[in-house]
Amino acid sequence: MIHIEKMTTRHLADVLLLSVADEQQRFVGSIEEILKSANAQIRPHVILVEGIVVGFFLIDTIYAKHFDFAKKHSLGLRSFFISKEFQGRGFAKQAISALPHYLKEAFPTYSIIYLTVNCQNPVAKELYLKGGFEDTNNLYHGGPAGPQHIMMKAIESSIGAESE
Repeated sequence: MIHIEKMTTRHLADVLLLSVADEQQRFVGSIEEILKSANAQIRPHVILVEGIVVGFFLIDTIYAKHFDFAKKHSLGLRSFFISKEFQGRGFAKQAISALPHYLKEAFPTYSIIYLTVNCQNPVAKELYLKGGFEDTNNLYHGGPAGPQHIMMKAIESSIGAESE
């Protein structure tokens, strides 16, 4: 079972060991490059399995300021990956499924999350589709590795939704 939480300094040594296969590198980049973009608005998160860091992603709280396709007050999912030694075990699927509830709790004032996925990365696109993201049928052309599908998902939580 996966667990998602905000990255802290106690995770840093484990996060620095995360990497993707060579053929995935152009879509994700290195963890060192990714961490350079983290700040108070673009927040790093870890994906854990039994206390072991298996993956990573950024949540961009000012995504709409950088991408005109995103609605105001929406989040952006960036640099999502499972480290190569943990791939193929369903952790990415579990994390994407758990993400809406986690975001509803961690970022309660946001209602939509966006992401872009490279057109040459059909495996990732399929993962997001199976996880409930919708393809907007628009492309973002500013990616470093070519055009990207723009995808979005409403942030909903069935737990606690009735009590709000």
